[in-house]
Amino acid sequence: MPLVRIDIVKGRTAAQRRSLGEAVHRALVDTLGVPAQDRFQVIAEHEANELVYDRSYLGIKRTDAVVIIQITLSSGRTLEQKRRLYRRITENLAYLDVRPEDVWINLVETARENWSFGLGEASYAPAEKATA
Repeated sequence: MPLVRIDIVKGRTAAQRRSLGEAVHRALVDTLGVPAQDRFQVIAEHEANELVYDRSYLGIKRTDAVVIIQITLSSGRTLEQKRRLYRRITENLAYLDVRPEDVWINLVETARENWSFGLGEASYAPAEKATA
């Protein structure tokens, strides 16, 4: 059910972009138990001047290799699960030579009935009962 957006500065290859997506997805599967087939991602590249971020907010030194990740998912995860997710994403991206300082993550939680995976239906909401 997560929808993952990954925003980066232009310059990575298609294979590198796929690897970024795979690293985030593996972390979701490993830490939150997301089904392996539940993969919906938008990976967008931007000109350097179109991705605006503070290079030293909270004393963290960021570079143009920053990877901004926003994950929309259903509510209900504990703080510890979220912390494990953040760590795992950062660890997975380190294998791709992304510095931990350049990994920026935001979780957006929503109610389960706010998802439609197709057919014009609320995929996770109980079906409406027919009235006579």
